[in-house]
Parts: sequence; C-alpha cells; structure tokens
Amino acid sequence: MRYHNITTDDMLNGDGLRTVLWVAGCTHNCKGCQNPITWDIEGGLPFDDVAERELFDKIAPDYISGVTFSGGDPLHPQNRGKITELAKKCKELFPEKTVWLYTGFTFEEIKGLEIVQYCDVIVDGEFILEQRDPKLHWKGSANQRVIDVRETLKLNKIVLFD
Repeated sequence: MRYHNITTDDMLNGDGLRTVLWVAGCTHNCKGCQNPITWDIEGGLPFDDVAERELFDKIAPDYISGVTFSGGDPLHPQNRGKITELAKKCKELFPEKTVWLYTGFTFEEIKGLEIVQYCDVIVDGEFILEQRDPKLHWKGSANQRVIDVRETLKLNKIVLFD
C-alpha cells in the first residue's frame, strides 16, 4: 500500500480531533474530487513500518478521538488488506478510540468485507459534484451517507450517524 500523508488534529474528517491516513489509489475518479492527486495507486510513498509507527504514535495521545482512513479510497482493492489490518490493530491498541472510513463504494457493496467490523463510522458513496453542499457535515455531496456502523450491523438496516 502507498500513502500521501498522515495528518493530526483534524476536525473535518470525523468526530473530534483525529489522525487521518490519506492513502493512494482510487478508481472512482469523481468529477470535482478534492484529492485527485491520490487517485494513482502508485503515487505517494510506500506505507512501511516507519509510517505505521508514525500513524499509531499520532493516534495515541488522549486528546485524539481516533483514526480516519481517507484518500484516494482506502477500499481500493490493493488497499483493503492493509487498511483492514490497521483498523484491527487500532481497535486492539486503542479500544476507546473510533475508526472512521471514507470510501466511494456504497455500504451495500462493502458490507461483507472484514474491515466493516472494525469501523465505527463509514462515509460511503462517490462524490457527486452536482450534489455538492459545503454545509454538509463530514461529507461532500448529498448522496453520501455518514453511517453508524455498529447500529447498522446490530439492526441490519442503515442507521445514520448524528
């Protein structure tokens, strides 16, 4: 897997102050995407052991609410294995912290993936420029959903995160 950046103290990509891993690789190519530089699966830097230590060091402080996986698309087929491993490890090391994931895939397309069980919130769906609304919270276009994964799995129906 490759990545572009690890940011901290982010308040735009999930609830609370978060650490965000921006991965490389996206096949959705949404018109008006805010991060087209991340589309190339070969872009960015290799996500190696040093990057992994940096990620978990940045998640560790008490004031950090959790991690957000974004990009690109963390669920690009070449990213899924590593992102699943990182989300699982995050839940093991920091069970009180939340895992958010942004993907262009819909929940219905990915609900069977192992990664889903380690996520607290998934923001799903491709960005649609014509439905863009800067007033929306934690998403870019009206078609996207901010899904409470725990409640959705428990009730077996989509429950939106407040």
